[in-house]
Amino acid sequence: MDIDVIWSAVLTCGLGLLSWTFKARSDELQRINILLNRTREEIAKEYVTKADVHADINRVIDRIDALDAKMDRMMERHS
Repeated sequence: MDIDVIWSAVLTCGLGLLSWTFKARSDELQRINILLNRTREEIAKEYVTKADVHADINRVIDRIDALDAKMDRMMERHS
């Protein structure tokens, strides 16, 4: 056998193995990227926006103000 044929076979096997390894890592990175994107979507569903929080807080404050006014009226009647 000629040394060129052996060298070509070794290079072909080496490059094939190297390509297969990079392909496997690329597939794994793509899978992780997809899982990360899904996780981001799920997290976004569970949290509220700033506008929602402010609206809820304002409703609570309005209720507290109404209760405060009622308590003031009750205290005026009893004194």
